[in-house]
Amino acid sequence: MSEHPDRPAVDPGAGEPPAPWASSGSPVGAPDTQGEPTQVLDSVPTAPLSQSFPPPPSGGVFGPPYAAPPPPDLTPDYPLVGPGPTAERSTGHAPGGFPAPGDPAPGHPPTGTSPAMAYPNLGASQTPARRSRLGAGALALAAVVGLVAGLLGGAVGSALVNRGMAVTQGQSPLPAPLPGATTRPEGSIAKIAATALPSVVTVTIVTADATGNGSGFVIDRAGHILTNNHVVSGATGAGEITVEFVDGTSLPARIVGRDSSYDLAVLAVDRTELTPLQWGRSADVVVGDGVIAVGAPLGLEATVTSGIVSALNRPVTAVGGDERSFINAIQTDAAINPGNSGGPLLDMSGRVVGINSAIARDPGSSSVGNIGVGFAIPSDQAAKTAQQLIATGKAEHPIIGVKLDSQYSGEGARIAAPGGVSPGTSAEAAGLQDGDVVVQFDGKKVTGANQLVVAIRAKNVGDTVRLTVRRAGQTVDVTLTLQASN
Repeated sequence: MSEHPDRPAVDPGAGEPPAPWASSGSPVGAPDTQGEPTQVLDSVPTAPLSQSFPPPPSGGVFGPPYAAPPPPDLTPDYPLVGPGPTAERSTGHAPGGFPAPGDPAPGHPPTGTSPAMAYPNLGASQTPARRSRLGAGALALAAVVGLVAGLLGGAVGSALVNRGMAVTQGQSPLPAPLPGATTRPEGSIAKIAATALPSVVTVTIVTADATGNGSGFVIDRAGHILTNNHVVSGATGAGEITVEFVDGTSLPARIVGRDSSYDLAVLAVDRTELTPLQWGRSADVVVGDGVIAVGAPLGLEATVTSGIVSALNRPVTAVGGDERSFINAIQTDAAINPGNSGGPLLDMSGRVVGINSAIARDPGSSSVGNIGVGFAIPSDQAAKTAQQLIATGKAEHPIIGVKLDSQYSGEGARIAAPGGVSPGTSAEAAGLQDGDVVVQFDGKKVTGANQLVVAIRAKNVGDTVRLTVRRAGQTVDVTLTLQASN
């Protein structure tokens, strides 16, 4: 089913893992030590050098039990690094747990030894004890020099960083935006929209019972505006019609002519310096062409949407009150909503190829809005009808001169019986009979009465067409000339 964006309708053609953070222990800028050998202290815990113990009691108070034990074995060439008994040697404490008289406190080197002997050196070489004093002094001097260098380096680095911060302080860390441009290339949607919008209007009607809005567009320099008939049909009596341009200017409008069958109406305003949109040829449109819908959906003026032509020659019958429209429609997926009715459907050159008129609705849904299936009146039909409405206030409808049976539910379109063929018409002259079922029109299959009417209305008065009818089990081909309705 399908419907006008502003009223219900039917469609006869459709039948009824991120990387981990760096360790917090590594300062920013520290050298990467991955892959370097790791230096490990001996596994036996020892007291730090700064730790002290109570002084040992004198020998005269405690007597022999606290006599000095033999001196510890301080072999000069024991390994200074690595596991094993050598790295776990005792400090030689007396049995009572206190150091013997003359012994160094735990953690302090024995007399004549260096701290490197009491604590395993972090180096990998073996150094004799006699060289340990020089090595310890060198290590201490290196540590002091390293500390001073580190402090100086840190101070210099801090000064450089602070100086750099002082230079950039108050400036944005982001680059400044480059100069922009509001011009767009020819053929772009933005360029087409900018050109078309001044010629598109919002149509508002006000009656004693209701207020509504739709869309329209300027078609000549004489102040004529084309829109849908169903947009303004409610204001044919005492209602008021106003059109608003994109610059905010509002002007009263009057109806020049309208036609419910084609769902078109022409309005006029007292303004002659308007720029009309250019007409395109809907006969040249193909499925897949890009299109742009412009209008005022839901009253939101100057709205632009885009899409493609989804299908052509889609037979659509739209119903509003006691009026029925027959549209051989262009189907598009460009968003069309209530209020878009009467607005232009543009090709990618900015020319009008259709007039937005109806949207499809799911038969099981009561909501009305875009579902990606919209319908537009082809521009070839709209331009021809607009000229007729301006000239005479009425549109010309081609007919074959028959009445169709609305109760028939079979394949094709059945001519009513009796009285289906009108006297003096093209149908009578061509030999059509009451009860004939039209199954083809110009070689295309006819599925129902509405589709046949749409196909006929898409033609011009005076065109010659060929019908295939089924009569009493036989197939008959009939050729006739379309005539104008009274």
